Amino acid sequence: MSSTPGPAKTPRAHMTNPPALECLRDLDPSLYEECLRLGNGDEVIRHYRWCETMAGEEYARNYAWGNGERKGEYDCISPCKYLDLPQSLLEPVLLKWASGNGWRVRFDTRLLTFVEEEEGDENGRKILASVVDEVIGVEYKIRTKYLFGADGGRSSVAKILDLPFTTLSGGGFAYNVLLSADMTHLMTHRQGNLHVSLRLEKDYPFVGVMRQVKPWTEWVFVFLPKGPHAPNPKRSFEEWKVIAEDLIGDDSVDVEILDVSGWVINESSADVISKGNVYCLGDAIHRHPPTLGLGSNTCIQDAFNLAWKIAMVEKKLAHPSLLSTYNTERQPVGADLVTESNDILRMDVGSWGILGLQPYGISEEDMKKNKLGLIANTKEGRERRKAIREATKLQDRELHALGTAMGQRYDSFAVDAQDEVETFRPSQREIESPQQHYEPGTYPGRRLPHVWLGKKVAGPLISTLDIAGKGQFTLFTSIGGENWKEAAQSIKKDMGVDIKVVGIGYGLEWEDTYLEWAAKCGVEEDGCVLVRPDLFVAWRAHESGREVERLGKVMKKILGYAK
Repeated sequence: MSSTPGPAKTPRAHMTNPPALECLRDLDPSLYEECLRLGNGDEVIRHYRWCETMAGEEYARNYAWGNGERKGEYDCISPCKYLDLPQSLLEPVLLKWASGNGWRVRFDTRLLTFVEEEEGDENGRKILASVVDEVIGVEYKIRTKYLFGADGGRSSVAKILDLPFTTLSGGGFAYNVLLSADMTHLMTHRQGNLHVSLRLEKDYPFVGVMRQVKPWTEWVFVFLPKGPHAPNPKRSFEEWKVIAEDLIGDDSVDVEILDVSGWVINESSADVISKGNVYCLGDAIHRHPPTLGLGSNTCIQDAFNLAWKIAMVEKKLAHPSLLSTYNTERQPVGADLVTESNDILRMDVGSWGILGLQPYGISEEDMKKNKLGLIANTKEGRERRKAIREATKLQDRELHALGTAMGQRYDSFAVDAQDEVETFRPSQREIESPQQHYEPGTYPGRRLPHVWLGKKVAGPLISTLDIAGKGQFTLFTSIGGENWKEAAQSIKKDMGVDIKVVGIGYGLEWEDTYLEWAAKCGVEEDGCVLVRPDLFVAWRAHESGREVERLGKVMKKILGYAK
């Protein structure tokens, strides 16, 4: 249900990362295939550029989104790749899938309020929501067991629920300008999905960041204020057109403004993300600038974390207390994202300053001096150019933020690490740069590592991520781990919970084609790795023995029946 008249008409969020695509791939492989068809990857998103104008001088460029020297590292961590997939294309895909799979969708329908009823039944108290159909003006009520507030940065659900937020002063007011401009001839040797126009020769109160929507004919120009108090007033389409033409720097390019929208640079995260059977997700609970490109990806993963728990509880396969782990596991992820996204924006502003960006109000004479300083054959000039090299390298924290995107470790009763001899210790690379690096492993609470597996006969390789998931628990074992299958059957008989048992190794169901599972699984061959439906490791046994007893105890704890 949405108060909007339909799915997003403007691009808004766009970078879609491997963990988010893994969620869609798990839901339905056809969803992933459609995303690949509609999105752009490879050369289109290869670079992040700093320039004077799109046609003018280029100051620097960085590889981004798993390209360049770290490409091999990215290829090893997921079967999915980064895509530039605008929200205006992704939402209709999700909407079509949902409506075709039993979901009733209502647009132009606004939530007015909701209350938890005082009396309930054997399934607990219901929530009574009041809504209005804004097309015909009719108010009506909906009685529901659960209410999910995925209603954006101005969430009415979070407001009615009175969720506490940690909010810091914002970074000012920005604009997204959607426009048509064929810059194909400019992009042949300057491909990339983000281009920062510093415009050192012009005294603008903003910085323009140009991102492609349809290569290379449709764009969003994002205008970020030079400071939280820099003037950034409303402008007419014609005024924005003049500015866009200046940032392009090529009079042969025809510009048509299609849409203009303003937004606040927020730094706000919910301290609690659910109360009772009301759960908030996505931008409703983490509000931040688009730096890092993790906003919509985190939204998708919020839902993926919650969905399997709701399903288990509704099927009476888990205790309702399991739902409390949504708050325990996802609230810290959202809070960290808000902090890191704003830290990155502050870092960006610092880098722009090193490149030569000056505060609004600089004189024309000072602008010229500033620009000449870039090419000065002086000690100051050499120091500035060195600082530029160092500053652009720091951008890897944003452009190759593999650790921020994938390095989460859940810590709740839905994860069992009691059998671990040692507490979790990040790798040396993760310690040195936790934002940039992610080392796959099976320590409980971490993501299931992606490993390519094969069959005895020739055929396509399959990722461990495609074998696991699909709404059920999966147990990976190897030679000598046959008794884990008996333990899984016992769980099915006693608790009704299906556990898919997968054997990896010579003579078993799956072959460890590159011998990577043996290197990453972290247990003996007769041990096991138990994976939750959301593709996170729930528990692992380093060796066999007392399989039925141990697995049964763990499953009861994970599903909320014993803490």
